[in-house]
Amino acid sequence: MKFEFVTATRIIFGPGALREIGLLAGECCKRVLVVTGRDSSRAEKLVASLREAGIRTSTFSVAGEPYIFTIESGLALGKKENCDSVIGFGGGSALDAAKAIAAMLANDGDLLDYLEIIGRGKPLTKPSVPFIAVPTTAGTGAEVTRNAVLASPEHGLKVSLRSPLMLAKIALVDPELTCDLPPAITARTGLDALTQLIEPLVCLRANPMTDGLCAEGLCRAARSLRVAFHDGQNKFAREDMALASLFGGLALANAGLGAVHGFAGPIGGLFSDAPHGAICAALLPHVMTANIRALRRRDEQSPALKGYDRIARICTGDEHASADAGVNWVRELIDELQIPRLGTYGVKSEHVDKLVGKAIQASSMKANPITLTPDELAETLQQAL
Repeated sequence: MKFEFVTATRIIFGPGALREIGLLAGECCKRVLVVTGRDSSRAEKLVASLREAGIRTSTFSVAGEPYIFTIESGLALGKKENCDSVIGFGGGSALDAAKAIAAMLANDGDLLDYLEIIGRGKPLTKPSVPFIAVPTTAGTGAEVTRNAVLASPEHGLKVSLRSPLMLAKIALVDPELTCDLPPAITARTGLDALTQLIEPLVCLRANPMTDGLCAEGLCRAARSLRVAFHDGQNKFAREDMALASLFGGLALANAGLGAVHGFAGPIGGLFSDAPHGAICAALLPHVMTANIRALRRRDEQSPALKGYDRIARICTGDEHASADAGVNWVRELIDELQIPRLGTYGVKSEHVDKLVGKAIQASSMKANPITLTPDELAETLQQAL
């Protein structure tokens, strides 16, 4: 057995942790570019804390999914304002944008020099400028991942800027920041977190450390995602989901994902209005079914089959549950959380072949527990429409 585990230099978790941001940033920052989501006013307390600590700030807002030109604009602002550090405050899009900007502030050349698939794929040579990640949703785990997912409309793809040199200096996770999320966002981000606990547990690069994180995260998500959806002010549920998201980020960064995320990138690239978490949720039970069926037919000794049984036992609370019961539990959860099918976002049967072709090339697909055939992938996607 051989594996490695890397993550943010420092992880700080707890209700009210945001109050420490001024002191923490003062250790490494003098002039900060604060990268937020669409509503930059949500970061007012953070900015005020920084200024009270004597840190100068500039703010850059990311309106939606981060595009390549979004990063270029943020980078230009960071250079203009002589920023020596970056704080990402928001959901996965804001954190990924902040992560990419921090990397490019430290490295020479153009963004396309370093992007995979559509760029030249060169490795980053210098660590990012000090980067602090403060998530305000419980879903992506982007605060502890080593890649930034960026959209390229002209290519119809989402691609990654990827390097261990991009890991955050500090990941500050304050569950209280998620208490005002509306139910729809709670649902789709929470189901993204669930997916990122299920896929690493059964993927080809799973290891004992990530297995433990996934199992603990699944326990928390199974008991609290419904509660957070129906009662957003429930602090115990919000804490559970923030931990589930964090553990999923740690797991995926060190083990990998699978076919759900293999599809999610191409779908998100072609249908920019489709939220990432909703895409993952719509696909999850169908990918689980396809993987379980293929493993039973072609690789009965795969540890992934036992992994799917373990997922079922954790989620259902039934110590005798099998993989199929886990799929049914996921289906019922998705129905209860009112996740629409992919067709709602414009994905149609005529798009299936193109999306399958792109998904096969996706980096996430390489860790899927078994290689699904093009026909199996097409059937899986068709069922999610």
